[in-house]
Amino acid sequence: MAALLVAGSGSAPAVPRALTSDQANRLAITRFRNYQAGGRAVTITVPGTAGRLIITGSIDYRDKLGYGAVHGTGRDTSSDGLIEWTATTVFVHPMANTPADAPASPPGSGWYGRPLQTSGSSLDSSLAIALSLGSDRPDNAELLPQNGAAWVGQGRLNGHQVDVMTGPSARATSGTGGSVRYWIGSDGTMYRVHVGVASESQPVVIDFDSQKYVPVRPLPGVTPTP
Repeated sequence: MAALLVAGSGSAPAVPRALTSDQANRLAITRFRNYQAGGRAVTITVPGTAGRLIITGSIDYRDKLGYGAVHGTGRDTSSDGLIEWTATTVFVHPMANTPADAPASPPGSGWYGRPLQTSGSSLDSSLAIALSLGSDRPDNAELLPQNGAAWVGQGRLNGHQVDVMTGPSARATSGTGGSVRYWIGSDGTMYRVHVGVASESQPVVIDFDSQKYVPVRPLPGVTPTP
């Protein structure tokens, strides 16, 4: 993960500041930008007491469908493999030697499906959060500050000039701890998100454009849920 240098001290200011009109407008459109793009390449870092899971892949924000390769770090490889998910269902494909990047065409067999848990699972909370970061319309810029959004820093992230803003906890899906932080570019593009989850002391980290976007192909019989 690239480091973010926040103006002043190298870390976020202790006291968040009120959003300017421009910052509120950028925060209001940042999820809509993902929807406009159609899909984004993502790296999702899932916290866990037994070690982290890293999901490297893509999310189709029009069809609400994610797909990627899963690797454990600081833990065993029992959870490694491929994953595809919708707002309601998770499909996993265990692999002994998982590639760094998921193949563009998912395997036609060897998948196991289950319902996506709405609480108690940091993995499922992370998957749901990642899908929720796209919207077919902008949020209300005037309401964001009233609901707790604020500016907390600025700097550069992977070559992009960004502002760091907290978002209303209502944006987060169930199972989150209510703390949401966005790294947003000058045009409202989302580059990183940190979200606290109730079951873990460390946040979920979602990085965008971490690799080339590969369109997500649904598994046979998989229907995304709006």
